[in-house]
Amino acid sequence: MNFLTGPGSTLRAGFSAATLAVALAFAPLAAPAYARAAPESFAELVDQVSNSVVNITTSTTVAAPTGNMPNFPPGSPFEDLFRDFGLPNPNGPNGPNGRGAPRRSNALGSGFVISEDGYIVTNNHVIEDADEIEIEFFSGKRLDAKLVGTDPKTDIALLKVESDSPLPFVAFGDSDAVRVGDWVMAMGNPLGQGFSASAGIISARNRELSGSYDDYLQTDAAINRGNSGGPLFDIEGEVVGVNTAILSPNGGSIGIGFSMASNVVQKVVEQLKEYGETRRGWLGVKIQDVTADMAEAMGLPKPEGAMVSEVPDGPAKEAGIQSGDVITSFDGGEVKNTRDLVRRVADAPVGEKVRVTVLRDGETKTLLVTLGRREAAEGEQPPKAVQAPQEVEKDMLGLTVTPLTDDLRTEMGLTKEANGLVIKQIDETSSAFEKGLRVGDLITEVGQKPVSAVGDFEERVQAAKEAGRKSILLLIRRAGEPRFVALPVE
Repeated sequence: MNFLTGPGSTLRAGFSAATLAVALAFAPLAAPAYARAAPESFAELVDQVSNSVVNITTSTTVAAPTGNMPNFPPGSPFEDLFRDFGLPNPNGPNGPNGRGAPRRSNALGSGFVISEDGYIVTNNHVIEDADEIEIEFFSGKRLDAKLVGTDPKTDIALLKVESDSPLPFVAFGDSDAVRVGDWVMAMGNPLGQGFSASAGIISARNRELSGSYDDYLQTDAAINRGNSGGPLFDIEGEVVGVNTAILSPNGGSIGIGFSMASNVVQKVVEQLKEYGETRRGWLGVKIQDVTADMAEAMGLPKPEGAMVSEVPDGPAKEAGIQSGDVITSFDGGEVKNTRDLVRRVADAPVGEKVRVTVLRDGETKTLLVTLGRREAAEGEQPPKAVQAPQEVEKDMLGLTVTPLTDDLRTEMGLTKEANGLVIKQIDETSSAFEKGLRVGDLITEVGQKPVSAVGDFEERVQAAKEAGRKSILLLIRRAGEPRFVALPVE
């Protein structure tokens, strides 16, 4: 008879009753039913998936640069000087002033097959600008690949090879089900050494590096240069991430690697396969997170949602969304912050009608928005505000502000339509300075209403005090970019 006290451990029969009682008294609490024991070996997993992992070699034509050294006339003694020191003639084809013959630059990376008909996933930076792409399989077989499509925003690329026989492939797993502490295995071509496997655990989830759509799994499985584009497997042999980047002071693995989550990659791959490009939904708003002091200034129960700082021409404006609205729900899903909203909008189909719930002036409104396409809308410039009146200076909340005049518009490089109050001076000991406001910032709204005169500013601050608010919300612009800031009214 065995008594199970935890995964992989047993108390065997044969103890005396007293000994057994003591052992049970000091035994650890039973582990949850979903706990997974450390695998004795990853060998079976390697055998299961290795045939689907590939090495990628790219070749790019690079033109030799033209230098800027002075040109020497033929027969110049300087030509002899360069030759005596073993240097090329500066005017020759290989010299700094000559344009040598184009050369080939090779790069290495990794990838994995996702279908028997030859679709292969890798990183965009592995194949970017490549003229030729060659795939090497675990068996040693080599095939040329063509590029189907890329998505620089998630650093994902989709390739295709033609094979006479079906190719072994792997399936995507559910990265949302992966937990910190789960075992994972990375495979690829580190430092060009050929097929290699490394194991570790998930160290963290939902990491952001630099992109709007970042959703990285962090792992301590060794990832090095050359591993880019390779798969990160769970212990079931499903791909839960695409190895993309490492954090390292020396270029080698120190146990901090990042893999783009499979649930993000799958959606990108589906669009690349169907369209050869991505087609993300576009709402058409500039947004920022709601901070605790901003929530207090607006009378919100908690600092959640996405604050709309600007609404250029587009789907949101057509649907009636306004600057100062706090988006709390998108297409039936709760919006916790800006990152949450960006991903929900991107995942929604272009042209789809979705319900967007906003908080405005303490009331909840639900608006129907027909989404545009993000890729088509990028680069559009937001409209400017309207004219401003007379010039009067005023000290408020640690700021010296003045209305925008034509001279100030010219000095600040603004259009004639720009409007608001300019910060001329700021007390560096004030909360305003601590919150990041600076001389030259343009205040366009106070208390979520436009301002064009210092009297407007004063009235809004007084109204906030009378309403028992501790802070008031300002919308400022710096270099054309909007941002809400909550300032204490005392």
